[in-house]
Amino acid sequence: MSYNAVPSGKLRRSRSSAICVARSAVAAAAAAAALAGCSSGQAAETATLKPPISGLNTQSPDGSLLIRNLQVLYAGPAGYPAGGTAPLQVSLFNETEQPMTVVIRSAPPTVDVPPPGYVTAQRIALTGGTAAASPSANPEPAPGGKKSPHPSLSAGEVNDPSGAASTAPTPGASLVSGSAGQPAQITIPALGEASFQPTMAQKLLAVGLSGRFSLGKSLSLVLERGAGLAPMNLLAPMEVPLSPVPVSAGVSTAPEKNMGEGQ
Repeated sequence: MSYNAVPSGKLRRSRSSAICVARSAVAAAAAAAALAGCSSGQAAETATLKPPISGLNTQSPDGSLLIRNLQVLYAGPAGYPAGGTAPLQVSLFNETEQPMTVVIRSAPPTVDVPPPGYVTAQRIALTGGTAAASPSANPEPAPGGKKSPHPSLSAGEVNDPSGAASTAPTPGASLVSGSAGQPAQITIPALGEASFQPTMAQKLLAVGLSGRFSLGKSLSLVLERGAGLAPMNLLAPMEVPLSPVPVSAGVSTAPEKNMGEGQ
């Protein structure tokens, strides 16, 4: 009986290759198990992302008043016509231990506004039910040892007590007729808030717009906190829709030549 003998060198190389392959497989399995263990119990990053907020977040120079998510509600690609009425959304937080009264009106801005410009309103009015003004139930520590019930909202957070989706107003619809509505004079409780949201009965309205108001423009506002305190000049943007804006017939996307008020 004859057989072909395998050279010992080739046999050693074959065994060595098999061992390397086996070791590589074990290492790959261990790495996969380690990665699975690291990610166990963790939510995907996309699950924790928050929608962007288009409203203005700011505060008074002395920090006594916080302004959160100030914006004009989205009304479709056409926006609001000149002379129309536009509803505002905002939450105001009183950081002091005394009631605070603020008055909101509209006036041209004190700084240059980049294109496409801004509009003003003849008046800012309140209409409907009672404003959602209430003290906070869960105060948090604040600098200086005081209690602050109001969160410092990031750009990804909205303070909407209703929790309901907003409904876009009908472009050009009159939300306040004739002399209806009262001046926007708002009293905020000590360490409390006053909130105006789309689903609430009381509305904060910009009445008599000086020009067409659409995405990209700002509504120029002035907020006054009382005698001896400098007024705050604010530019309220229009709410950015969560879904892409369709390009509709009759809606011009060309830049406007005059970027001043009412254009």
